[in-house]
Amino acid sequence: MRVEFLDLKRQYETIRGDVERAVRDVLESQRFILGPEVERLETEVAGLCQTRHGVAVASGTDALILALQALGVSSGDTVVTSAFSFFATASSVARLGAWPVFADIEPSSFNLDPEAVARVARPDTRAVMPVHLFGQCAEVERIRDAATSALGRAVPLLEDAAQAIGARRHDRAAGSMAEAGCLSFYPTKNLGGAGDGGMMVTQDDAIAAKVRRLRAHGDVGRYDHRELGMNSRLDALQAAILRVKVARLAEWNEARRHRAALYDRMLTDLGVVEGRSGELTLPGVAEGNLHTYHQYVVRTPRRDALAAFLAEREIGTAVYYPVPLHLQPCFAYLGYRAGDLPRTETACSEVLALPIYPELTEREQEQVAVAIRDFHRKG
Repeated sequence: MRVEFLDLKRQYETIRGDVERAVRDVLESQRFILGPEVERLETEVAGLCQTRHGVAVASGTDALILALQALGVSSGDTVVTSAFSFFATASSVARLGAWPVFADIEPSSFNLDPEAVARVARPDTRAVMPVHLFGQCAEVERIRDAATSALGRAVPLLEDAAQAIGARRHDRAAGSMAEAGCLSFYPTKNLGGAGDGGMMVTQDDAIAAKVRRLRAHGDVGRYDHRELGMNSRLDALQAAILRVKVARLAEWNEARRHRAALYDRMLTDLGVVEGRSGELTLPGVAEGNLHTYHQYVVRTPRRDALAAFLAEREIGTAVYYPVPLHLQPCFAYLGYRAGDLPRTETACSEVLALPIYPELTEREQEQVAVAIRDFHRKG
């Protein structure tokens, strides 16, 4: 039996009728750009994220760019962030003419190490961008304290929460712990649309107002453009589909946590976990965190061999991320070399994401776990 890495069709079958009705309502309204559907989605997601404002935009990448711009990041500034992340994390900084400065990660959570942030912060650091990777919040409060101590001044933080909608840290929602947070509605995310989409969330009235202007070419109304923005408006069709899914998100995230716990138990019981004669390291969860398991990522020094073995068993896997951002060719001008971020580089050679989604069955998970055991026994 083949185990798909991700099967979006299964989820769609559970909400098909609601999605089709929502789309039909938008088509009948003929209001496709922003409008009431988008406003309702903004309100619902802001409430989920414990923030006053949600500003919907065309993609998670645009959310990062516009939020950084609203925080005052511009040419010549530096922004401290993670090299173990999707490309948009660093590219959003570079798009504004600023320079990404990469700090190393904690090996268990894969998130920014606060002490590493303190070591690389510079006088020209304008912001720090922690990434809530794979659905687990970074230790934002420690990162803020470390940056403030190193710089001798407060520095704004922007949460890259693209993979972490619904995650919490000490009962604070992802996106609410910094000056602003950014979400992605890419179809594979825990809350995914039928195309690209994103949102910036914030408690700050001025930041929200600025991002609303910037997403519409800097227009304050009546073709009065006070600053340079971009065309980055969420389609009403996307908002309508996402609103159907928002109502199910808590249930779906809980299902992901259940499946992660089941993997933990299965893999431990089968004796393949590091410390129990095995070599597989399971995902770590930092104290105080509520993980949403956008990905269930294990580590093994034989990652490539394990991935190939699972592929032979028709089990889908993925590698996030095989090349760290500081070693990407387009960032060669930053001057980083192999060995500069050792924990990041080691993670890139060891991580493997296993199938995890709400509709994954226990039988399929058992098939994955047994295949990993068989690989381990094979040596």
